[in-house]
Amino acid sequence: MTPDQTEILGIFTRTRALLEGHFVLRSGLHSAHYFQCAQVCQRMDAVERLAELLVAKVKAHPFATVLAPAMGGLVIGQEVARQAKVRYIFAEKENNVLVLRRGFTFAPGERVLIVEDVVTRGGRVLECLELVRRAGGTPVAVAMLVDRSAGAARFDVPTVSLLELSFPTYPADAVPDWLVKIPVQKPGS
Repeated sequence: MTPDQTEILGIFTRTRALLEGHFVLRSGLHSAHYFQCAQVCQRMDAVERLAELLVAKVKAHPFATVLAPAMGGLVIGQEVARQAKVRYIFAEKENNVLVLRRGFTFAPGERVLIVEDVVTRGGRVLECLELVRRAGGTPVAVAMLVDRSAGAARFDVPTVSLLELSFPTYPADAVPDWLVKIPVQKPGS
C-alpha cells in the first residue's frame, strides 16, 4: 500500500466510514463490508483532503464541469469542482433513472468529469456517462473515492480512484452461511 493509500484508508477508518457487518449494497449484492461515505462527508477536513488527492489524479484530463450522481457523489463532487475552480452540477433520480434537472445543461462538447464516492459495479457511473453524451457533453474521465471492484468495473473513459479494494460480494441467492447469520443492513448510498 502506498503512503497515500494508507492515509486514505486512515481517513475512512477515523471517520467510521468503513463498516463491517452484513450489508445489501445498492447493486443488490451482499457484503460483509460497506463504505458509508456519508460518514466521511460530514468531516470537511477529510472531504477537502480526499478531493485534493482526486484533483491531483485527474490533472491529465482537463475538464470544465464536474457531474456527480445524487446522493453519493454530491459532497465530494462539489469539493473537487471547488478545488479545480470549475462548474459543478449533479444528476438526480427520477423514476429510478438519473436525469439532469434544475435547468442543468451542457454546451456542445463541454468536457465533463464524473465524480462518484464508491463504485461496486458502476451502474450510476454508466448512467452519468450516457447522460452527458445525450446532453451534448463530452465525458473525459471518471474519478471516485473507492473502487470496490478493484478495477473490474470498466468505463470507456479514463478512470481514477483513491482506493481499489475488493471485498467479496455475493448475489442474494449465494450468501454464505456465516454471513446469513449476521442481521442484514441496507444503510443506503
